[in-house]
Amino acid sequence: MTTDEGGGRAKTQGQRVADSRAMEVASRVGLCARGVIYILVGLLAVRIGLAGDSGGKEADRSGAVRTIGEQPYGRVLLWALVVGLAAMALWRLSEAAFGQSTAGGDKWTRRLGSLGMAVFYVVICISVAQTALVGGAAGTRASDETSKDYTARVMEWPFGRVLVGAFGVVLVVAGVVIVVRSVMRKFEKNLRTDRMDHRTRRVVAIVGVIGGVACGVVATAIGVFVLLAAVRFDPGQAKGLDETLRSFADTPAGPWLLIAAALGLLMFGLYSFCEARWRKAPEHHPAAGQSVSRGNG
Repeated sequence: MTTDEGGGRAKTQGQRVADSRAMEVASRVGLCARGVIYILVGLLAVRIGLAGDSGGKEADRSGAVRTIGEQPYGRVLLWALVVGLAAMALWRLSEAAFGQSTAGGDKWTRRLGSLGMAVFYVVICISVAQTALVGGAAGTRASDETSKDYTARVMEWPFGRVLVGAFGVVLVVAGVVIVVRSVMRKFEKNLRTDRMDHRTRRVVAIVGVIGGVACGVVATAIGVFVLLAAVRFDPGQAKGLDETLRSFADTPAGPWLLIAAALGLLMFGLYSFCEARWRKAPEHHPAAGQSVSRGNG
């Protein structure tokens, strides 16, 4: 067997794993975990906008995790969330290695994006697992504190200020792209819209557009703050999700802009459940259990 043949066979086996029913289940479980986090973040942010506080919790991932940990059987719920986040990371990692199972999924840009998301969810998964180990309601670090800490560390590196600025630009561009793609309803390409009735498709489209636009706007705002931190050489300018959302209340629109953004994030959480339900996946032969094709869609 030649080296090329061995590599081709290994890639084929890897693609089979990536397109397997187990990986399909992992993707849907992971999307549900993502939905839970965004819904809780949205609810916490709405509470900040309406009442001026969120019960001492940040409107970010750490606040969502604390909320889950305070519930009856909170530690059990947190471990369930850990499983979901691990499944999400595994799914994204398989996409990075073997490409996405939709049309154009083998492009290097999509693989790189999947790798970034895999790393992101691994970090979150570890953080939630640490919280579950120490006792449920014990909090993880707030996103604001983490953002300032990481920004300060990177700025101490050679050319660190440039790296921070470049990261801010990437976030701004990514946020704008998310907004544009959401408005154009590009996300529907990944959904089994043929299995929805007309009303369901309309609702999913509305939820997807609003949720996607909200995520894009928030990502752009975070990127702007990171960019300001680099320009002013002040790590304190960098803001996490909680401070970014709270800053919306300081605009002329007042708390209503914060509430609108919060409801948008909540919508994205709901869309995550819709995607888990109707996301396109490779078709399988009932007998062989193998996918028919990777370019479905």
